[in-house]
Amino acid sequence: MAEVRPAVAADVAAIRRFGEVHVRAHYAPLIGAAAADAQVRDWWNETHLSAAVRGGLVVVAEEGELVGVGQRGRNGPDHVVYKLYVHPGQRGRGLGPRLLDALTAQLPADAGRLYIEHFAANERAGAFYEREGFTVERIEPSATGDPALAVVWRVRAISGT
Repeated sequence: MAEVRPAVAADVAAIRRFGEVHVRAHYAPLIGAAAADAQVRDWWNETHLSAAVRGGLVVVAEEGELVGVGQRGRNGPDHVVYKLYVHPGQRGRGLGPRLLDALTAQLPADAGRLYIEHFAANERAGAFYEREGFTVERIEPSATGDPALAVVWRVRAISGT
């Protein structure tokens, strides 16, 4: 079973490679190769990942190699999951919920809800988040006009608050 733990500086290169291999391959059929490349370039680069890891915002799952990544952050006052990716060979084994739980456990005690965002074209992610109790709050159209690139914002209450 994969170990889920907070990411450390030594993980950054592996996280970056994970994004280059798996995120690009996952998104290209959904949003196009150019948009998928932009996601990897903008959000899976060493500068961005290093800052997030230093800030304690990233968790990883390992099973001999990196098999999952989760990253949280803020959007104004709101806590948001910005990355939640599981290696294709590990999907359906409960790793996604474990990464999500690890990110949720890091939130401050007074956090009452957690947001998650995903591209409208990523229906698999939408179905997963629905199963995990996230409901659609809003959909932001893409500046490009491409409906696949619309951003779906979901939210769920955090238990115990």
